[in-house]
Amino acid sequence: KGIAEFVECAKRFKKNQISARFCLVGSPDPENPQSIPVKQINEWVKLGLVEWWVHQEKMIEVYSKATIVCLPSYREGLPKSLLEAASCALPIVAFDVPGCREIVRNGVNGFLVPLKNIDKIYYSILQLINDPALSYKMGTNGRKIVLEEFSQEMISEQTMRAWQDIK
Repeated sequence: KGIAEFVECAKRFKKNQISARFCLVGSPDPENPQSIPVKQINEWVKLGLVEWWVHQEKMIEVYSKATIVCLPSYREGLPKSLLEAASCALPIVAFDVPGCREIVRNGVNGFLVPLKNIDKIYYSILQLINDPALSYKMGTNGRKIVLEEFSQEMISEQTMRAWQDIK
């Protein structure tokens, strides 16, 4: 899901001596042949490129420690992690793929980056780090989008309508 691009971005930050923490949250899926092996993740940690926080139950605590959320995924449904990040008023950097583009409005609450474009991920994150006012504005816009378009009540209502239409 774009973890290699995320780590490559972290390498560039380290090479350019830009202070930033890149944290991976979640556990590999041993049943998925495309999953990054634990050995590889541990190597990245050992090199000081990323921190690995494994699977977390209390994501609100994770988001409270973050300033930017990056999900360079190749494909998504409707990513709950981005809804959560936006609801926590965090700016988002994601690949411009279905699912992510339903939540992220390029230049409004984050940046949508062309698929696999590491340069754009790097510069988008760098721009948000270097411009706290922009980061704050995008985070605030993201929270507003979630409240107006993705509230629990709205989703429940839409689901009920869909079920009624099937009858």
